Amino acid sequence: MNASLTLADVNALPLPEFVQRFGGVLEHSPRYAERVGRERPFTRVEELAAAFTAAVLSDTPEQQLALIRAHPDLAGKAALAGEVTAESASEQASAGLDRLTPEEYAEFHRVNGAYHAKFDMPYIVCVRENTKGSILSGARTRLDNTPEAERETALREIGKIARLRVLDLVRQDAGGTPA
Repeated sequence: MNASLTLADVNALPLPEFVQRFGGVLEHSPRYAERVGRERPFTRVEELAAAFTAAVLSDTPEQQLALIRAHPDLAGKAALAGEVTAESASEQASAGLDRLTPEEYAEFHRVNGAYHAKFDMPYIVCVRENTKGSILSGARTRLDNTPEAERETALREIGKIARLRVLDLVRQDAGGTPA
């Protein structure tokens, strides 16, 4: 994504526009953008990104689970049909999940099914920090987790995703550090 906003721009946005621009940071959950927008001004982009994670972690367990369940399966039917958010589609493509062989697709389908059967939620991983091989390997490993540990892991991964999405939206300063 092409970051077009400076931190000063972000801090000056009217709340509805902030929600519109940052509503996709957390999958299908613009309520978090509204919470974060009310916390402005921010002095660093990392502070803005951390506010999204803090908003999720301070939410109820039910709302956290709803956020987790709002994420699509990796290489799932929704992704193949183009029914995921632009952010998710781009991220899945970055790891090659849009170019799987039939065998790889079948393995993702199998792992996703096992994951849903055990945890009743999709497997969440920050795909931009992984390859399709490490994503599959991680899913297999995480199937050994307890439901509680897996929920905590999913929330940590969502925090990583949110951070990268915020960094995509807010322009870096001339020195290369977040504005």
